[in-house]
Amino acid sequence: MCVFVGVTHSDNAKSAQKLAAKLFGLRIFNDADGVMNLGAQEVGGEFLVVSQFTLYGDTRRGRRPSWTAAAQPEHAEPLVDHVVDELRSLGVIVQTGRFRTEMVVDLVNDGPVTLVIDV
Repeated sequence: MCVFVGVTHSDNAKSAQKLAAKLFGLRIFNDADGVMNLGAQEVGGEFLVVSQFTLYGDTRRGRRPSWTAAAQPEHAEPLVDHVVDELRSLGVIVQTGRFRTEMVVDLVNDGPVTLVIDV
């Protein structure tokens, strides 16, 4: 599962823990009947967690996004790390992007599921 994590000013360790639990428990994988009924644990799922401050880009005014809702790196990085640590503590394999670097992420969206999760 590719997870882009955006952090805002009010996020904290509790919200990071809630997000990890939510991701781990999401029943978005098909069972034998083709119904989205299985979570990461049941399918041997792995996670790629990538910090993505641009998720908080505000485009309501003008033509250039505002990033004021995105947390500063000093606040955001430990929380993204906390999500990763929580997922790993649940027993899943987690890979990560690199914080504050330009990355190229190739993503093949295999299926009809893209979700926005706000905890």
